[in-house]
Amino acid sequence: MSETASIEPIGKREKTKVANRQAILVAARRVFAELGYEAATVRDIIRGTDLASGTFYNYFRSKEEVFEALADDGARRFRPILRLAREHAKSFEDYLRSAFVAYFRFVAEENSEAGRPADERRPHVRTDTPEMMAVYQEVRQSLEDAIAHGDLPHVDADYLAHSCIGIAQELGPAMMRRSPPDIQGAAAFATGLILKGLEGAPRKQ
Repeated sequence: MSETASIEPIGKREKTKVANRQAILVAARRVFAELGYEAATVRDIIRGTDLASGTFYNYFRSKEEVFEALADDGARRFRPILRLAREHAKSFEDYLRSAFVAYFRFVAEENSEAGRPADERRPHVRTDTPEMMAVYQEVRQSLEDAIAHGDLPHVDADYLAHSCIGIAQELGPAMMRRSPPDIQGAAAFATGLILKGLEGAPRKQ
């Protein structure tokens, strides 16, 4: 048997693994959207694929793990969007606003499927995965650059990065409860809050 012949099946198995995992994530995203996280079951997710029941457990142990994988996948796809916001910003305020707009638009698009419960309880997502940490590092680098250029006071960049991320994560579901989702309003509120505290938050009309 040639070396090439012995390598090709391994490549095919790896491609199958990637395809199976992606099929589960696609089905899970649809099922969570249609039924809500609380009501959805592993069986519902499996029904949304062409895979056997046992195949699911080769990749995930529970729907909680699937949800976490979806969060990581979202973080991986959002990071380049966040970097573009930094590269194209004309000022720190412009960066902050455009980053929040990008995030809230991303959330709205990810949750645009009809029928998703707005107030459902969902599991806490780990923030120490490589994908989540990469987003954190992207935010922190932007803040450190702004401090170095004199656009921000010399504050604790670590605390501020976590604050920006926390505000975005908490405002996202609140924004989605409005019809239509108030992307610009949420971004303006978050930007003002970060830059000027409550004095900078837009007043309700």
